Amino acid sequence: MTFGFLSHLDLNLWLFRLPIMQELVRLGHSVYAICPPGEKSDDFERHGITHVSYEISRSSLNPIKELSAIRNIYNVIKPLNLDILHTFTAKPNIYGTIAGRLAKVPRIINLVEGLGSFYLENDLKSRFVRMMIELLYSQIFKLSNTVMFVNHDDPKYLISKKIISPEKVFLIKGVGIDINEWKPLPKKDEWIRVTMVARALKHKGMQEFIDAATLLGQKYPTVSFQFVGSPDEGNQFSVTEEFMRSQTSINYLGQQNNIHHILSQSDIFVLPSYREGLPRTSMEAASMSLPIVTTDVVGCRETVDQGISGFLVPPQNAQALAEAIEILIVNPLLREKMGKAGREKALREFDISTIIEKHFEVYGLRYVH
Repeated sequence: MTFGFLSHLDLNLWLFRLPIMQELVRLGHSVYAICPPGEKSDDFERHGITHVSYEISRSSLNPIKELSAIRNIYNVIKPLNLDILHTFTAKPNIYGTIAGRLAKVPRIINLVEGLGSFYLENDLKSRFVRMMIELLYSQIFKLSNTVMFVNHDDPKYLISKKIISPEKVFLIKGVGIDINEWKPLPKKDEWIRVTMVARALKHKGMQEFIDAATLLGQKYPTVSFQFVGSPDEGNQFSVTEEFMRSQTSINYLGQQNNIHHILSQSDIFVLPSYREGLPRTSMEAASMSLPIVTTDVVGCRETVDQGISGFLVPPQNAQALAEAIEILIVNPLLREKMGKAGREKALREFDISTIIEKHFEVYGLRYVH
């Protein structure tokens, strides 16, 4: 069979879809990575995957440019004679489905990894964008064969709004992680480290983490609060680099490539986000036997069994966040118990082989390990 994986960004396919594409190649299928050129686009070839380039503007809302993007996608996929087109993120889901139907691709599968930050604000622009997303999705989902979701709440909402029919919904646990790579390692010192890994955005609960660290820092001088990640330039909800460096209650580490090592030397993982698709960082932390304190919101609640592998707290509530972290700070046996439960949850639900098997189920293929 011939598969096309369509995204607006080469890194999206490289970081999150590569294991699935590799398994398809291993089993003798033809696979195309369809995305604009980027830093990783040339690397697909060494995995037996053919890169096909097209042009799209990620941020444009200009109707002429959007129609041009649909035409560009159609022009590159039509000669490929695809059996299955799998699309990722909002614009490729919408434009790829239209182009795929025009190109007469037999099966089109969309993946919705979250409804996005426009569902967190209620200003005029956010309301308008939500309306447009739902209007477009209500039409696009009629054209696609299956729509994959990474949490229970998003499809439940869309079904309630009659935007998608229940029989088209297929649930998976995110992109999956390699549990053999993300496994616990011995700590090298006695410091208690509370770690948050995310983009430095308001909606990730950045301020709540800082406030919780301020509340607990003086009380527990042997506890270190550290943030890993960087501001997202161009994102209206991003904080600034200057703001991050000015915070005295946390250690701002910025963007790092050694997340595995940082988590291995951590004791508690925190993600006070306002909404997620399914946060990969929480899955990685669980796999490394870290107890997790996160928010009881869409996406985040899927990564924690409340009171078993961590705590779910209300969003935008620094006091509740601090109280949950403090319980873990003062109770090392509970940290260990919850960490082990998180690792077991990761083995059951987040292992990449399980996610690949789910994809093959959607494709109508039997997965042979």
